[in-house]
Amino acid sequence: MSRKPLVLVPACSKEIGDHAFYAVGKKYVDALVIGANCHALILPLLDNEHDLAQIVSAVDGIMLTGSPSNVHPSHYGQTPRDPRLPLDPARDAVTLYLSRTAVAMGLPLFAICRGFQEVNVAFGGSLLQAVHEEAGKMDHREDESQPLDRQYAPAHRVSVLRGGRLATILGGVPEIEVNSLHGQGIDRLGRGLIVDALAEDGLIEAYHLQDAAGFTLAVQWHPEWKVAENAVSMQLFGAFGEACIKYASRNSH
Repeated sequence: MSRKPLVLVPACSKEIGDHAFYAVGKKYVDALVIGANCHALILPLLDNEHDLAQIVSAVDGIMLTGSPSNVHPSHYGQTPRDPRLPLDPARDAVTLYLSRTAVAMGLPLFAICRGFQEVNVAFGGSLLQAVHEEAGKMDHREDESQPLDRQYAPAHRVSVLRGGRLATILGGVPEIEVNSLHGQGIDRLGRGLIVDALAEDGLIEAYHLQDAAGFTLAVQWHPEWKVAENAVSMQLFGAFGEACIKYASRNSH
């Protein structure tokens, strides 16, 4: 293959000063380059599925990132529990479409944090809007008063289920430690999604799509953070990158 794979990364809607922006966190793009050896194509939030389909046909993978915003609860039959929390309906429209399209096309799909929740909702699942208010669940949110290195430090253990996609990537290790920076989590798992990892309180931390023709993996934590310093993160991005290379070699654009 003469070129690196091209991975589509949908942007978020941002207000900076008095102006509206499309933005993607630098850490996600860096992780794609360093961990997956791929190029990133940042996607503005288009509202035309024909345009989206044209763009998707030109890439070799899709990565759905984390974000300060949450999936609008109307997509899983609820109303916002806390109206103060940020939403991004324009991103929802793009990422829910991309989740289903990636699977239908066999495109490699890697979803992180908000992306993890988006894919679940795209396949009919629902979310807990405030995990820390659920009986028996830990508080999975970060302490925003701490420096970023502390916020992204390992926060709890995750059990890796035998025989799953994550276990295969990680060589069968039974347990890993992950960071934790989310207030919402999976309640009802979407159609065809198979659990790959659980937190100590039973919250789903990773899954894949059982019948997907291509690579699918979604994780609730943030493996993109200083990816080169974390062996597990490098394995995850490396596996995604390899899948993108294979897709590109089979589907020359």
